[in-house]
Amino acid sequence: MVNEQEFLAGYDPRAYPAVAVTVDVVAFTIRDGELQVLLIQRAGPPFAGFWALPGGFVRPDEELAAAARREFGEETGLGGEPLRRVHFEQLASYGTPDRDPRMRIVSIAYLAFAPDLPEPSAGSDAGDAEWLAVTALPSRELAFDHRRIVDDGLERARSKLEYTPLATAFVGEEFTIADLRAVYETVWGHPLHAGNFHRKVLSVPGLVEGTGATTEHGGPRGGPRARLYRAGDARLLHPALLRPAREETFR
Repeated sequence: MVNEQEFLAGYDPRAYPAVAVTVDVVAFTIRDGELQVLLIQRAGPPFAGFWALPGGFVRPDEELAAAARREFGEETGLGGEPLRRVHFEQLASYGTPDRDPRMRIVSIAYLAFAPDLPEPSAGSDAGDAEWLAVTALPSRELAFDHRRIVDDGLERARSKLEYTPLATAFVGEEFTIADLRAVYETVWGHPLHAGNFHRKVLSVPGLVEGTGATTEHGGPRGGPRARLYRAGDARLLHPALLRPAREETFR
């Protein structure tokens, strides 16, 4: 029986079918009051001219999360501390044998969230890059299985707003309850009752905490200045802030 060192010395990876690993990034931001996703236009085949998620092959010496951040940074021009402030999390893996016509490629998808992200800058392998409103996605044909990945990412984002403080990743360090409500309305695609939302947010321990400060001015119609809040230390929301349709289901 050979020991591990002898086994590895004689191991030939070429005896097995080649499989490559890529990362794809579903990056969401809120711009002009809309939930938008970052897309790049492929400059070359396969799917030349099609729109796709930013992503690419994982380098041999690279961790998966580092590869996702690198690809995202190359498309947005973000780097250093601004990039480190972007919320990243792994979404899922996609490995259907024929998902890529070049070879067997398994993709690890990541979600990225941040407020007011800048105009994208297409990388060297892209013809163009843009933020596209999620509502406009049905009119856009995406490469590979990226429509499925975007749909999965959108559902994950909407679900996480129910059970986690993810919404605070879409606003600045200080925000009003109205700012937070706008995030929920934009991501969920439903208007919310202002008073009920305000009450629910303040009833969830650790979701937000007051700063003691207020906005400089009242609302557009005047009135008192709004209180400012920052993200609290909660990791899970209890009670959860359910989407209106799901709230009806649980009644």
